[in-house]
Amino acid sequence: MLGNFFEYFLETGSNGGRLAVLGATSGDTGSAAIYGLRGKKGVDCIILYPRGRVSEIQERQMTTVPDSNIHCVAVDGTFDDCQDIVKASFNNKEFRERVKLGAVNSINWCRVLAQTTYYYWTYLRVTDKYPHVAEVNFSVPTGNYGDILAGYYSKRMGLPVGKLIVATNENDILHRFFTKGEYHRYGIAETISPSMDICVSSNFERYLYHLAGDDPTTLASWMQAFESTGKITLTGKKLEEARRDFLSARVDTAMTLQTIKEYKEKYDFMLCPHSAVGVNAIHQLGEVNTATVALATAHDAKFPEACVRAVNPLPPPPSQLAKLFSMKIRSSNVPNDAKVVQAFMEKRISERIAAEKGVQLNQSNIKRVAYAAVFIAGCAAIAAQLAKRR
Repeated sequence: MLGNFFEYFLETGSNGGRLAVLGATSGDTGSAAIYGLRGKKGVDCIILYPRGRVSEIQERQMTTVPDSNIHCVAVDGTFDDCQDIVKASFNNKEFRERVKLGAVNSINWCRVLAQTTYYYWTYLRVTDKYPHVAEVNFSVPTGNYGDILAGYYSKRMGLPVGKLIVATNENDILHRFFTKGEYHRYGIAETISPSMDICVSSNFERYLYHLAGDDPTTLASWMQAFESTGKITLTGKKLEEARRDFLSARVDTAMTLQTIKEYKEKYDFMLCPHSAVGVNAIHQLGEVNTATVALATAHDAKFPEACVRAVNPLPPPPSQLAKLFSMKIRSSNVPNDAKVVQAFMEKRISERIAAEKGVQLNQSNIKRVAYAAVFIAGCAAIAAQLAKRR
């Protein structure tokens, strides 16, 4: 949806007809952005991901896309480092305007808006089958807080949503906030659910704005404290309000693997490590026999190294994923340095624009040759007719 919007408005001349989309991914949303933007006119898509911290299939889903407007960049660092580079680039006004910078993934509001459809569609399906259900609860595996924020907004818009469960892995900054009021930044643990290996959740600031009574001054003071100390601590009524909106649970690796194993044995259903976190959170919080939906976020075949620890042998992967291993990959490695990434972006964008102009010139030359050939052929035909009359 977002890719089509970008292309549509750029073709009207908006933003000078060009857009450089810079995004950071912890694994899954990068390939989603890439497939949504591949081949789009006027758009360059640069996706940063932490080198060695996504699964092989996740990486191949991104790096096997051959379209020239797609640029995959492995950064020597964590997802938070990649995200910091994106934020620093947007805060650099001169650079932002020079490359016509744009956002994708859950930083972009349009992405959160699109995700609200999950909740409406699911609520309608559940209540179609169970008309007596008044509210539907949702458990969402989360790291960057975008998907579950869409559930929060759906509820505010009037959808009968009951409980929203924030399900985290060992990187549990959100769980610590909703249980203790402590949004404290620690280091990132590398887990078997890498898309959730995030320490600072970009979209959480949007929720904090509402928790601050929609007061930007209060929010700014909280975020300034967080930037300087790595901590936001809320108590009393603010924490109580947050707990009315959300429940939370922390699911470690052993619990995740056990859930994958149990669901395969009992229901012959394979959960990916992220989806298993959401399912386990439902069990932890005693919401199993209620109208509660777990949002499954990825296919299990994308994480064979993790899933085989719970189920062996694994089901065969779908053909769409299996074929990735025979495809050529395109990726660049860069250090964890915003200026290096920005220089890389400008170089690749300029190269692509030059290549496009070259193609356009070649096409113009071909047209000229074709027109000349038609003209010469026409002249020859006229000359032949005149010769006959003589």
